[in-house]
Amino acid sequence: MARYTEAVCRLCRREGAKLFLKGSRCYSKKCAFERRPSPPGQHGVRRRKMGDFGIQLREKQKVRRVYSVLERQFRNYFVVAEHQDGVTGENLLRCLETRLDNVVFRLGFAASRAQARQLVTHGHFTVNGVPTDIPSFVTKAGDRIEVRESRRSLEPFKNAKETLRSHQAPEWLGLEPARLAGSVLSLPRRDQMPLDLNEQLVVEFYSR
Repeated sequence: MARYTEAVCRLCRREGAKLFLKGSRCYSKKCAFERRPSPPGQHGVRRRKMGDFGIQLREKQKVRRVYSVLERQFRNYFVVAEHQDGVTGENLLRCLETRLDNVVFRLGFAASRAQARQLVTHGHFTVNGVPTDIPSFVTKAGDRIEVRESRRSLEPFKNAKETLRSHQAPEWLGLEPARLAGSVLSLPRRDQMPLDLNEQLVVEFYSR
């Protein structure tokens, strides 16, 4: 499967915002965006005035990179969202938020979405008791996500068990730290999803 393998810190610098792609490092003094917020490359310091297309493109890239989704898959999510009832932009964010790798991240089982994706791919989780290793698996209200019993002694989950005690999961998710489990209580509303993303610009980009 194709995936981005270059340095992720340059993505934050390119979008001019912290995308929190490296877990705890993003909150430390080692954060590349904090040390050098200018765009990457030899001419990154130059400030260029962007038109409507550029603004829409940058927001689309920002949303795509936050959720670590490649272009074709992201476009497919937009097509699905467009055919659903309701607001297209909100539907798009909901599709991304309910991905299994994002739910694992939101529950606090992983420090970043990249780590969550890896843990899911390695088959450490079950959904409603069924082992699932597909990061893009779409969860629904009522689904229960749990670390497989045979994997709970692994180092990532030992560490997670300690941090989960103080972890605050979103309102649409239920967390059971002692059991290393969580559940989707309901589909997220717009106010329960990231407020720093402007999904309307993404809709305008694909509606040109």
